[in-house]
Amino acid sequence: MKKQILITGATGMIGKKLVQALHSAGHSIAVLSRKSTPIKNAKVYTWDVYKQEIDLNCMNGVDTIIHLAGESVAEKKWTKERKQQIIDSRVLSTQLLYKAINETAAPVKNMISASAAGYYGDREEEILIEEAAAGTGFLAHCTKLWEEAVDQGRSVGLRIVKFRIGFILGKGEGALASLDKPIRFFAGAPLGSGKQWIPWVHIDDIIAMFQTAVENPVYEGTYNACAPFPVTNKTLTKAIAARLSRPVWPIHVPEKVLEMILGKMSVVTLMSTNTSAQKLLDAGFTFKYTQLDSALTDIYK
Repeated sequence: MKKQILITGATGMIGKKLVQALHSAGHSIAVLSRKSTPIKNAKVYTWDVYKQEIDLNCMNGVDTIIHLAGESVAEKKWTKERKQQIIDSRVLSTQLLYKAINETAAPVKNMISASAAGYYGDREEEILIEEAAAGTGFLAHCTKLWEEAVDQGRSVGLRIVKFRIGFILGKGEGALASLDKPIRFFAGAPLGSGKQWIPWVHIDDIIAMFQTAVENPVYEGTYNACAPFPVTNKTLTKAIAARLSRPVWPIHVPEKVLEMILGKMSVVTLMSTNTSAQKLLDAGFTFKYTQLDSALTDIYK
């Protein structure tokens, strides 16, 4: 059955590809954006999360919301103001969507939201399933507040799906582009100890997860949106270097150096998150890329 879908964050790495994938599958797409710039195959409506303003026409006929909006965690240094902005962009946007649903009596039945593996914080070697408690630190705190805001939809009978997304592998954008840049310039080296677990996932599998959740009502609750076999930072660095025919220095970039460069945001590069994808596998999801080598081969081909 084809859906009427409203997407937030449609100009981001996931959103751009998801709009086209869902349109190709026959669904009707509307998007909420800060600007009224046209987007191919979608109706564009505007909103301002911080002013709590929204074009209520965006809810016309909508039965499914895909919520991807949120300020980039790694774009700017974490000042007190920036950290609050990162939280507000997620929590206030979710609250504004639910307010619009209530005011328009829109026929929304499904809320499918991005979340982040940062929910778990730095957990070293612990294998993390979805029932694990939230971790400590800013990312864990932010993600917990984000998920709690999304969960408010349960009170009005919505089907809630949350994907805790890890390190997305995509060509020329996102976290991978930042990681492979120093490697391209012959400055590749593991970060910190290099032993921290990276919950990676190919962008094509992320798109497939969201589309599957739209089309299959069996999906409900929280899922670790990460490939079944996470790798360490050292392994990931070496694998990227091999694809680029570049060396990896035998020394590691010290934590103190990363902190000098990135400030408090350095925790993003040093967290160890050993996630399990078993819940997704049990739900019947089929990964296109389960092994890092095949994922990187596709990206760098």
